[in-house]
Amino acid sequence: MKTVYFLFLLLCSCLQSQAQEEFVSPQAKLITRFPFVQLTGGIIIIRATIDTFANDTLNFILDTGSGGISLDSSTVDYFNFVSAPSERTIRGIAGMRKVNFSYGHYLNFPDLKTDTFSFHINDYELLTSVYGFKIDGIIGFSFLRRYIVKVNYDKLEMEVYAPGIIKYPRGGYLLKPSFSTLPLPVFEIEDAKTLTNKFIFDTGAGLCFLLNQDYVEDSSLLKKKKKKYITQAEGLGGKKVMEMTVIKSISIGPYKFRKVPIYIFQDDFNVTNYPQMGGIIGNDILRRFNLIINYPDQSIHLKPNSKYIESFDYSYTGLGVYLVNGEITVVDVIKKSPGESAGFKTGDIIMSIDNDFTKNIQNVKAALQNTGATLKILVIRNGNPVMLSLYVKSILSN
Repeated sequence: MKTVYFLFLLLCSCLQSQAQEEFVSPQAKLITRFPFVQLTGGIIIIRATIDTFANDTLNFILDTGSGGISLDSSTVDYFNFVSAPSERTIRGIAGMRKVNFSYGHYLNFPDLKTDTFSFHINDYELLTSVYGFKIDGIIGFSFLRRYIVKVNYDKLEMEVYAPGIIKYPRGGYLLKPSFSTLPLPVFEIEDAKTLTNKFIFDTGAGLCFLLNQDYVEDSSLLKKKKKKYITQAEGLGGKKVMEMTVIKSISIGPYKFRKVPIYIFQDDFNVTNYPQMGGIIGNDILRRFNLIINYPDQSIHLKPNSKYIESFDYSYTGLGVYLVNGEITVVDVIKKSPGESAGFKTGDIIMSIDNDFTKNIQNVKAALQNTGATLKILVIRNGNPVMLSLYVKSILSN
């Protein structure tokens, strides 16, 4: 009996010694906290300076759907940065091409000077026109892999931490996606049938869901005779014609969204890597959670925020509206759309909506999302004022 007791004490002593000698990572340390700007669709704009150019603040999209970090070609020209050719290729929903790089530059945030990056160079003139903000670049994997990033949509505030152990808040859900340079979590989607697949987690996409057309057709996901609407979206390489519709539900862990608007596109450049993945989850869903993006631990924590119960954007006008030479301009009018029925023409300059003479394209886009409304829109056409009446259709009316 004494022998057994002695062995028990010895075992306890060994376990205590092992616990005392366990090596653990340090606690994640807060480096900086700063505000961000949120655009339509949930797009996040963060501001930083580059190198020693302290007087030139740049606008970057925070994009978990980007496998690197980039600068706009006009920004590179403005700073006279060296542009070096490469054999690297980037691809997007509307194009695929080789890119040049500019090496050895760093970003400055409040209380944070990053290590240097290799920025690939791209033309973001179209994105600047879409959002009405000068888009100087995109911050993706190259930055996110070095830090833990908290995104608080309630406060429109971002925090950046040095990697380490972090305590996630209660009441949320921890994703453990597979990773390449992009996080690829598994979600459940439902319409005619229920499917489970990987999707790209993409804060740079200003929509709810973007599905590969081959995936939709091969899986017979949608109910028969599902009403679809022709539209377009913007991405790398330009514009892309797509279809819009609504599916029954999307589940993210324990969270379920019903009647979700989705885009369906012909993925000519296989951005979604079908059949391994089915598409992209965008920031019009993700903005409904406060996020902790922890690439070093290959984890993403989501906790519902005040935007969680907001209605989705079901509006459909068929108008492509861009900021062109400082004017809010109708560039595209989809055939058989409410915009065409209202009499819009390519080149119309929008002066006012319901007597609101705004020059802010974000405000115009928000007004055009007023589903079910009939808007009185004053445009200038060939130098003459024209008043048009636009009914904003709902895609829920299938």
